[in-house]
Amino acid sequence: MGNDHSHAPAGAVHTRRIAIALVITATIFGAEVFGAIITGSLALLIDAAHMLTDVFGLTMALVAARLMSRPTSAKRTWGFARAEVLAALGQATVLLAVGLFVFVEGIQRLFAPPEIASGELIIFGIIGLVANVASIAVLAGGRSANFNLRAAFLEVVNDALGSVAVIISAVVISLTGFYRADSIVAMLIGALIIPRTLKLLKETISVLLETTPAALDLDDVRAHILGLPQVIAVHDLHASQVATNLPVISAHVVVDEKCFRDGTAPAVLDDLQKCVATHFPVSIEHSTFQLEPASHAEHEDAVHT
Repeated sequence: MGNDHSHAPAGAVHTRRIAIALVITATIFGAEVFGAIITGSLALLIDAAHMLTDVFGLTMALVAARLMSRPTSAKRTWGFARAEVLAALGQATVLLAVGLFVFVEGIQRLFAPPEIASGELIIFGIIGLVANVASIAVLAGGRSANFNLRAAFLEVVNDALGSVAVIISAVVISLTGFYRADSIVAMLIGALIIPRTLKLLKETISVLLETTPAALDLDDVRAHILGLPQVIAVHDLHASQVATNLPVISAHVVVDEKCFRDGTAPAVLDDLQKCVATHFPVSIEHSTFQLEPASHAEHEDAVHT
């Protein structure tokens, strides 16, 4: 027994934000490629490559946001809610690859630094920074809505940091002629990308592996359920997360046999659903409980959790 009600995927209404950020990012990517060609800057080229991954990532985010807005069906009972997790995983994977490339190329250039046109580099760095700040402003309001929006916001924030680093390297080169500053700054951009990317990868993979939500202590859930009136035991207790703000839980709950004779079983079910929806840091509105008498154990499989 359990509850079955419709749901609206978190963040589906933010499609317009992502579309605006995508247009801005694609425009600046073209400008930075042109700038990298005429200046010879690795930092600007890496920032342009990062912009390209953002164009790819934001495109995935836009597609995912549109999919998430589709209604559920008999074939897809959760709709495309998990599209946001897949999009975020794809973005994080590409970001990680870019971050690793930065370090490899940056180390090579430390030993043979090319000449950099610092004046033009400053101009393109400023252009990139202004565009990134605009994208941040567009996405900021929805950044906590879901994994998809978080990944998109993370990408433009990293781009903004990269643009700041490009400007700093251009100033250093202009004042000192220290061309290795370009490679050093490029590697700093990579250092900013990788930790946040690894964190996002870990979170999205955990969802795909149907790990118990981080904020939910399943032992605590079990203890609360066992503390409810007429509950004797709990087994086959599972909790996972379909998408952002969409945790689910299921369990077999052994109750006093008289519940099935005196009509109190529905009240026990109400208590169970209220318990998981209100008592924990993660509010679980999608719950499924199988109520069974103790005598049912002889019909169950031997392995329970």
